[in-house]
Amino acid sequence: MAAKLKKGDKVIVLAGKDKGKTGTISSVDPKSGKAVVEGINISIRATRQSQESQGGRIPKAMPLDLSNLAIVDANGKPTRVGFKIDGDKKVRFAKTTGDVIDA
Repeated sequence: MAAKLKKGDKVIVLAGKDKGKTGTISSVDPKSGKAVVEGINISIRATRQSQESQGGRIPKAMPLDLSNLAIVDANGKPTRVGFKIDGDKKVRFAKTTGDVIDA
């Protein structure tokens, strides 16, 4: 199945402790259906000091389920993603405005 959300997309969180916050997707794992969004779902990870890194409490963005994310359209509102054939290419478009997401 084609990916509705991809790396680099600007998304809004629909559910959870960070509901309403926006961010950019930094990585997507299609097998588990999760994505990591920069600055969202931050967890503190304690790491041991080593020669190359300082130890301590390091904030890390944890994965969110794709069902809890929606892409942001041109108006700044959350929208669902659809697919259509534009010429000879299959492109994603925003359901609210009808605008093509990736040209």
